[in-house]
Amino acid sequence: MRIYLDNNATTPLHPAVLEAVGASLRDVFGNASSIHKEGQAARRGIEDARESVAKLIAAEARDVIFTSGGTESNNAAIFGAAGSDVGQHVVTTAIEHPSVLEPIAELERRGCSLTIVPPSRSGVVDADAVIAALRPETRLVSMMLANNETGVIQPVADVARVCRERSIHIHCDAVQGAGKIDVDVNALGVDTLALSAHKMHAPKGIGALYVRRGLALSRHILGGAQERRRRAGTENVPLAVAFGVAAEIARDRPDVGALRDALERGLGDFDIVINGADVPRIPNTSSVTFRGADAEGIVIGLDLAGVAVSTGAACSSGRVEPSHVLLAMGLTPDEARSTIRFSLSRFTTIAEIEQTIALLRDIVPRCMRKSEV
Repeated sequence: MRIYLDNNATTPLHPAVLEAVGASLRDVFGNASSIHKEGQAARRGIEDARESVAKLIAAEARDVIFTSGGTESNNAAIFGAAGSDVGQHVVTTAIEHPSVLEPIAELERRGCSLTIVPPSRSGVVDADAVIAALRPETRLVSMMLANNETGVIQPVADVARVCRERSIHIHCDAVQGAGKIDVDVNALGVDTLALSAHKMHAPKGIGALYVRRGLALSRHILGGAQERRRRAGTENVPLAVAFGVAAEIARDRPDVGALRDALERGLGDFDIVINGADVPRIPNTSSVTFRGADAEGIVIGLDLAGVAVSTGAACSSGRVEPSHVLLAMGLTPDEARSTIRFSLSRFTTIAEIEQTIALLRDIVPRCMRKSEV
């Protein structure tokens, strides 16, 4: 059996989610906008799922919109908040996911001004630095809840408090945080918040966007009255049902943090740096820099041995570039290329952790760069 430790990329389906998807595909084929019995059965599936997703983030069901995933949710919030005003100012952080950074870069190309706030070496973006970047013309702030590479939790609520006082829209990408830590949209004080189902043992292709009650947000897809006229298109009932079941399961979280800590203790004999170890992190994530080692070689070695992990790098046009997150934190390109992300799930076992550590003891020495051996 293979060991899967790349759960921040995506997660395997939970058996209960798989069962719910199958039942919905088989039995609930109606259009949720239809008024007949088949349509109403589909509508119940959608609304029950919406209620479950809303409970996960302590929201009201009517304030949750289903989307195709986290990327669409982030795009909808960013472009919806910006509208057509090109004279505005936008603030974000250097560690955001590309589904936030690229829409914001597009706003800049359209004429908006942009401030990008860097993190500390620990991976935390200072709330005071974000607040200091605000201007009278600031229209939008986008700040993730937990980083997908390091797991470091960001001070969203502190920034949101000031944004609300100044009537500035604040968006939160909570794709990596939801289901791993408590998320309460009211305590955070955000205007919009993005979620993705496939990060919590549901299928790809379904996400959600929380929109604060009464908020004016430009529509990003036109063509129908679905999702309270915020997102047109026939609802994907089976995937929404799957998200609802996954969200309900995610409210009862196992102690994955204990396994992550066991992994990090087991790596104590290596020459490593655990990025973000001195600040709060989501409990399933460990970003480890193996000094002098080639992370890509470690990933390949582990894969051949039956273990799936990832580097902190993104592949672009056939080239592996150092992670923008790690570089923003102050790591050198070589350090970024020596970094592995381990991300656990509710299905991870202590036996898998121990086996991974044993494999690393053999693989890491073989992946040291020759100039540093």
